[in-house]
Amino acid sequence: MDARTIILPSGKGAALAAIQTLTPATSPHAKTVAVESFRTVVFFIGGAGDKESYYFAGPYRNIFYAKESFDRRVKGAGKEGSYVSHYLGYNEARGASDIQSVIASKIPDKVTPVYIVGHSLGGWNGAHLSNILHSNGYQVEMLITLDPVGEGALVWLGSDIYYSNPQPKSVFWINVRANPRVPDSSDSVAEFGERWSVGSGPDVNHVMDINHYNARDMFCNPMAEGLSAEDYMFESVVSYMRR
Repeated sequence: MDARTIILPSGKGAALAAIQTLTPATSPHAKTVAVESFRTVVFFIGGAGDKESYYFAGPYRNIFYAKESFDRRVKGAGKEGSYVSHYLGYNEARGASDIQSVIASKIPDKVTPVYIVGHSLGGWNGAHLSNILHSNGYQVEMLITLDPVGEGALVWLGSDIYYSNPQPKSVFWINVRANPRVPDSSDSVAEFGERWSVGSGPDVNHVMDINHYNARDMFCNPMAEGLSAEDYMFESVVSYMRR
C-alpha cells in the first residue's frame, strides 16, 4: 500500500500507512467462511513473546490469563452462549491479509459488537486495528489498551507493528499505563520499546502501580470509581446478551 512520511509529536519520522481496505462481502474475490452467530466478539491481543517466542523469549501468555479470567466470569454468570473470545499474537493484528483471515472472518457481520483488549505491542496494534475495523464499517464497541508499547524506533525494526501512532476508533476506550514503584525486567523491556504516551482520547485513562508483564491484573484490578477494565467490558458484553 502507499505510504507517506509524517513527523510524530515526539519529533520522530514515521511511515504512515493508508487505511487498509478489507475485502467487501459482496466482492467476487471474497472467500466464504463459515462462522457461528454470536452477539459479541472479543479479541485478546498479546505483546511480544506472549503467544509465541520473541527473540528466544517466551511464550509467556500474559494476555491469555486476562482472557481466561473474563471467560470464567462470563461462564459463571451463565452468559457464555452468545459470546466468543479469541487469543491472538500482536503480529496477527497487522496487515490486510491477516486482519481479513484471522480477525474479520471471526466476526459474523458488521452489526456484531467487537471488543479489543491489547497488551504491550498488542495494545499498539490493537488500537490500529480498532481504526481499521471502524473504517471498514464494523462496530468497535470497546478498546482496552494495557500498557501499550510501540513508540521506539528500534522496536519498529524488529517487530511486526505499525510505524505510525494509532488513531483509535471505538465507542469506549480504556487505557491503563503501568508505573510500578519497583520496576522489574519486563518494565525494562517496555521502556526499550517505549511506552505509548496516551494523553487525551481515552474515556478512562488510568495509571496503575503494576509491572508491565502483568496484563491480567491491569485488566482485573479496580481503577477509578472502584471499577476494573474487566468490569466495564463485562457489563457492556452482558448488556448485549440481554437484548
